[in-house]
Amino acid sequence: MTDHHYALDLAWQGNRGTGTSGYRDYDRDVRLTAAGKPDLLGSADPTFRGDASRWNPEELLLAALAQCHLLSYLHSAVSHGVVVVAYDDSPVGTMAQIGQGGRFTSVTLRPRVTVADAGMVETAREIHAEASRNCFIAASVSFPVGHEPVIEVAAG
Repeated sequence: MTDHHYALDLAWQGNRGTGTSGYRDYDRDVRLTAAGKPDLLGSADPTFRGDASRWNPEELLLAALAQCHLLSYLHSAVSHGVVVVAYDDSPVGTMAQIGQGGRFTSVTLRPRVTVADAGMVETAREIHAEASRNCFIAASVSFPVGHEPVIEVAAG
């Protein structure tokens, strides 16, 4: 087993002068930084008094799952001789709020994959399961991550 370590800095930017003196008295804005990378501006979901123009944790979780699946999928494609020429995704997730907390109950990835040749379509569809098993983020969550892939053949 090999351990990999990750680090970043998070700074709350929401003190309007009175800190958390009341629920409506502070902003949920944060800045995420890591050496050599652009800053990422975050907040809460607007439902929870956040700034809609900033990334919220729920969106970042969807992004992490979708990006991890993409990277695992591309590796599987190479291993199986599938030439992927385009890939995009529009993941959706469901979170159930329970009192002040809650949890995600499901995420569905909806990747659209374009392959170089019609003979690759079936394998391209099948390797989504392998990519899911190999995705570090999907393996770390306690809710189901489903897949609704669409496979197309490049025009040519």
